[in-house]
Order: sequence, then C-alpha cells, then structure tokens
Amino acid sequence: MKDYNLSHRRLVIGGVAVVIVAVYIVRLFMLQLMSDDYKKNADSNAFLKRIEFPSRGVIYDRTGKLMVYNQPAYDIMVVMNEAKDHLDTAEFCRTIGVSQEYFVQRMNDIKDRNKNPGYSPYTQQIFMSQLSDKEFSIFQEKMYRFPGFYVQRRTVREYRYPYAGHVLGDVAEVSPSDIEEDDYYQPGDYIGKQGVERSYEKQLRGQKGVQILLRDAHGRVQGKYMNGAYDQKPIAGKDLTLSIDLDLQALGERLLEGKIGSIVAIEPSTGEVLCMVSSPSYDPRLMIGRQRGKNQKELSLDPWKPLLNRSIMGQYPPGSTFKTSQGLTFMTEGIITSETRYPCSRGFRYGSLKVGCHGHPAPLPLVPALSTSCNGYFCWGLYHMLGNRKKYPTVQDAMNTWRDYMVSMGFGYKLGVDLPGEKRGLIPNAQFYDNAYKGSWNGLTIISIAIGQGEVNLTPLQIANLGATIANRGYYYVPHVVRKVKGEPLDTLFTRRHYTKADRRSYEYVVKGMRSSVQGGTCKRLNRSDIIMCGKTGTAQNRGHDHSVFMGFAPMDDPKIAIAVYVENGGFGAEYGVPIGGLMIEQYLHGKLSPGSQAQASVFQKRRISYGSRNR
Repeated sequence: MKDYNLSHRRLVIGGVAVVIVAVYIVRLFMLQLMSDDYKKNADSNAFLKRIEFPSRGVIYDRTGKLMVYNQPAYDIMVVMNEAKDHLDTAEFCRTIGVSQEYFVQRMNDIKDRNKNPGYSPYTQQIFMSQLSDKEFSIFQEKMYRFPGFYVQRRTVREYRYPYAGHVLGDVAEVSPSDIEEDDYYQPGDYIGKQGVERSYEKQLRGQKGVQILLRDAHGRVQGKYMNGAYDQKPIAGKDLTLSIDLDLQALGERLLEGKIGSIVAIEPSTGEVLCMVSSPSYDPRLMIGRQRGKNQKELSLDPWKPLLNRSIMGQYPPGSTFKTSQGLTFMTEGIITSETRYPCSRGFRYGSLKVGCHGHPAPLPLVPALSTSCNGYFCWGLYHMLGNRKKYPTVQDAMNTWRDYMVSMGFGYKLGVDLPGEKRGLIPNAQFYDNAYKGSWNGLTIISIAIGQGEVNLTPLQIANLGATIANRGYYYVPHVVRKVKGEPLDTLFTRRHYTKADRRSYEYVVKGMRSSVQGGTCKRLNRSDIIMCGKTGTAQNRGHDHSVFMGFAPMDDPKIAIAVYVENGGFGAEYGVPIGGLMIEQYLHGKLSPGSQAQASVFQKRRISYGSRNR
C-alpha cells in the first residue's frame, strides 16, 4: 500500500532544498554582478586610484594680455575605510590649523549622503581644499602619522587684474545639482559659477587623468600598477581669447566709480564686445581661495548689489536713444518721409494730454528732430502709425507691426550673449495692452513708448547693439565676449548677420540725425576733428533723479566701436552719458587718452552720485 505521507514529506523537503539553492544563487548573483561593494573593498586594498586634474584653460584679452591663469594648490583627501580610530586628531588639527570641532563636523559631513551624494568609504573624499605651498609642506612632513589621509595636487584660478569680474566670473566647488547634471564631476571638484568661467566650462575644464597605484597589505604605496600601463594623462582645458579690450575695460570701471550703471561697447563688424562694465563692480581676486565663501556672502548682502551684472541683467527705460528705432520704423512703414514735419510746442499736445519737451525750433523733419531729441516729433509719428486705418485694420494690427520692428532690432528677447543670466527687457504687444486696458486703448493711451518710456525696457547690451545695428546700416551680429576658443571654431550663432525690418535708406537718415546731434545738437560735446562721431542722448525719467543715457558709434563711415552708457540718476544724457562715451571712444580708437582727456577722466572718476540708503 502506497505511503502518501512519506511522498508528501519528500516533496516538501525537496521544495525547501530548491528554495535554499535559489536563495544562494540569487545572493551570489547580487554580490558578484549587481553590487560592487566587495570589488571596491578588494580594489581599495590593492589599488589607489589618484585623480590627476587638468590645468584649466587660461584667458587672454583681445590684445593678448593674460587675464586669468592657474596656480598650484593642494587638497587633503581622506579614505574613510582607512582612517583609523586611534588617529591623533589633536596633532592632525594642529598641523593643518583647524579646531577639533571642525574636524568632527567635517568628517560627519563627508559621510552624510545628503550633503555628499555618491559617498563611498573606499574612495578618496575631499577633507580640505586649496592648501598653499607652505601649508602643504608642513602637512606632508607629518602625513605618515595620519593613515587614510592623502594630498592631491590641483590648480586654482588667479585673476591678474581687478577688472572685468562680471565678464570673467569665478570658479568654486561643485554643488549637488552640478554633480547630478553632469557625471564628470565628483564631490570636491571645481566648476565655473559665473561669467565665461560658467558659459565656457566644458572648454575650460579639460579632461581628468588617473594614476593607478599599487599598495601592499599595510596600505603603503609600492608604485604604479603595471608600470602605468593603465594610467590616463589629464588633458588641459582650452585657452580663451576674449573680445574685451582690457585697457578700455579698466577706463570704463574708473569712470563709473561711485556711480550705478553700465557701459557696453561693441565692434559693429563682428559683434565682439569690447568692454562690459557694470557698476558697482568687484575685484575677481576676492573670489578665490578659502576666503571665497566669506567674500561672496559679503558681496551678496551688499545693498548696492555688486554681483549683479547690470549690462545684461539691468532692465531700464532707454529714453530718447529709442527714438532712433522709431524713426526707422515710421520711415520704412511710410508713416513719414525725410521731409515730414511735426509740430512741437514744448512737447506733444493733444487735448488735455501733454508730453513735455525742451525748447527748440519747430516744426521739424526727422534729421533735426533726432539732433534736438524732439519728443513731439516721435509722439506724433507713433500716434499717426497706430491710428492709420488705411494701412492697419485695427490698432492691434498696427501695434503688432510696431512690435515686429522692435523685435527685429534685438529688443524684447535675449540677444544670446555668451554669458549666463541675460534678461530680455520688455517690448509690449497688442495683447499686453488689451489685458491692461480691457481692449479699450489707442495711440494716445500709450504715447510714451515713442520716446523710450512707459512699458519699454531694454538692457544696456541691447542699447549698445542698437548703436551697432545703426552703424552697420541695418544688421547686427549676436554680441559675444569670447573671440576665440583655442582649437575650435567660433559658434556660428555669433557669425551670422541678423537683418532688421527697417530699410537701408531709413538708416542713412538716422545716421545723419545722429551726426547732426554731434555737430550741434544734444551731443555737441563730442564734436571734434580727429574722430567723426555719431550719437544720441537719452534722459530716462525715473521716480527719483533721471537716468543719463548715451548711445553712439564712430567713425561714422567706417565704424569700429558702438557704445551705450547708462548712469542711474545721472540727469541729462549730456551730463554723464555723452562725456563718458566720448572718452571711451577716444581710448579705443587712439589707444590712449590725450592729456586733456586724462584730466577729464580723473574728474569723472572722482565724481560721486548720491543714491541715499535705498536698497537697490
């Protein structure tokens, strides 16, 4: 008779055996193929992988002056699995000049995976960065007493001059988000944080190398594994040549001392940025070494915001410099001709509405209207464009046509400069005003945009680019601060012409108007025989004292430089904008200032504008 109980027990025992074998197989699979913990442990006993950091690319100005280079520095690294409990922490702390509280906190931070993602006890972790040669020598003498601690050589940035901090940017330790975005980086690595150091990070950083060192059972390095057959040499980063003229940049920063504002100069034929001054500025040499964090915090808390690059982040009313774009639009659209005259009785008047203007002869055609900066002329032009029902079926159609002209000139959107943080400014369209006025508006409602006020906002870079576009009679290149990357061509983004909607004939009349302004109009302080300049002032209304604005270029028929000067609360455009612009143009075209101009520059350097204690 068959024993079913015995048969059942055999099945159970067999099933248990199969499960046990399966568990062992899965565990072996996990340990050998899915987990690298044991491999790391074994490797760490036999090998030490020492990262070799590449030299970061150096940076020159357009004339070949070295602006940024590298200096040797040393990091203290720790392998947690090797750091012994009986380490003499008191002696260790005395050697490197830190407190024992700092030591404990730092070791805890290293092991905290929230603060240090990717932490492994078998790999080197950074304990302290950027030791000087002297600090390194002291530590190296005693390093044998501190098992698990090593020294890693790297380079740190040195900024040779106190200028162009906003353009150059800085380098600092990577954040968790940097590591998450790019697996090139490990905790303790450095990355460009601002300026060209950030926007050209991949070109500047190079490629890391690695040395594989063989260790004995006591962890002592015995030499290179396989005589270095598996080592990889670091590849240095690519050098950059900026379009910045260091002497011009230095003069601009001098002239804006004690003032809030910006100077941007562009070479019209290439779009290369010759200088980009934002004031107040900061010395880029403050942003290196172990004091970087402290200095960066102080600068960030400064109420005058020296870390803000106003050249590309400041969004301002352009004032009367904007009238040039209006003349181009009205003439190309057929709203005016070169002989169209508009009245100006100390301003634009329509019923109870008045937009004031200074005294000058009237009525005027376009060229003298630009020369004298007549508000009335350009208000009438916009009024007739937005009210022209023969050409535009609705005010919305007219407004969007106007907007399209402005966008084609580089307004309302980012130009695409090769620096992080650029703002777009504001050019309103019909929908903007439909929302603001619930569909009930006309040219009179928004008349102030004709003279660069109201809702219109531009960056100083966009104003300078307007000058470059007029200098080129209708096209521009995307402004850029890097002229050359060693070993690779310039991005085609910066070599393509961008044509505006305005026609060449209209540009010629606007150039005549800007030249007339220098010969006897609001820019007459620029009139000289050796440089044929063209210019346009702006006095941008503000809740406090007006802003002083200037936009121009030179020489008139062979333009080498276009420039925008913006001085907050500087008053009339002729008060600060014009003379500063003239000095900058002279410096660039002649390579130096005359004795008389040097004296004038010293006067402007010493002049201060009172801004009170407002948080800007």
